[in-house]
Amino acid sequence: LSKTNKTARSFFYLGLCILSWGLIPVVTKNILVELNSLQMLFYSTIFSCVVMYCIVLFEKKTHVLKTYTVSDYTKIGMLGFLGTYLYYVLLYAALALTSASEGFILAYTWPMLVIILAFPLLKERLTIKKICSILVSFFGIVVIVTHGSIFALSFTSLQGDILALGGAGAFALFSVLGKKYQYDQVVSVFIYFVTALVFITPTLFLFSSLKIPSFHIWLWLLLNGFLVNGISYIFWFKALEYGDTSVTSNALYLTPFLSLVYIALFLGEKILLSSVVGLVIIVVGIILQSVNLRQRYL
Repeated sequence: LSKTNKTARSFFYLGLCILSWGLIPVVTKNILVELNSLQMLFYSTIFSCVVMYCIVLFEKKTHVLKTYTVSDYTKIGMLGFLGTYLYYVLLYAALALTSASEGFILAYTWPMLVIILAFPLLKERLTIKKICSILVSFFGIVVIVTHGSIFALSFTSLQGDILALGGAGAFALFSVLGKKYQYDQVVSVFIYFVTALVFITPTLFLFSSLKIPSFHIWLWLLLNGFLVNGISYIFWFKALEYGDTSVTSNALYLTPFLSLVYIALFLGEKILLSSVVGLVIIVVGIILQSVNLRQRYL
């Protein structure tokens, strides 16, 4: 393929990925009308496992599963616990308590947390630029959680905000630790979701119960499991394969902005000016970090 064709393919897959991931708050809010966050994750994870296994079969990579050792499965499983179990447990719980825009934007602060975690875990140097990046993004968080009343420090859903930021922390840890290992991406995502299913099943029966959703909720669950949490990963891998990593990674910051459009259109939720301003501040803070840092973790 020529460079032009590769770039075009990269942007095509990137567009599909951003369109898919931007749906997270809309899909989640619709499902949470009838199910709780644990029930939602249980059903969605089953569908994600199915679609990812089908992709593993389609790409003829089942043999890769046999080459991994117990140590390999432990490492991949640990990442799956963080990135596809704990992250979604916290994110869905947050979205049950906060507005769709507020919860999703706060969960999207994970690139900032990557900088912080890379300091103790990867022994990376904490430069002035990184510190400024963290402080700017932190100010954006304060603007969002206080709805612009930064001096009054009045919180409307502190528990939900903490859960969303906790989800961001889990995904940031997943990103940092994942960079240490080099495994097949498609196979790894399949194992991630299998791991999530292993953990969400006992969690569901310990803290909730199994509930059979109505037909229209099944459709949302299928959309979430197959596309938003499944095939979208393949879109992302293809975008990285055909395009420049730094450009592709930067474009991901369009996702929360697109999600605000989705939220306004499909949920009819009023988007607060403080959410938009806070999101812009957070993204500016994230972009302040070096391109090389983004390339390393995305």
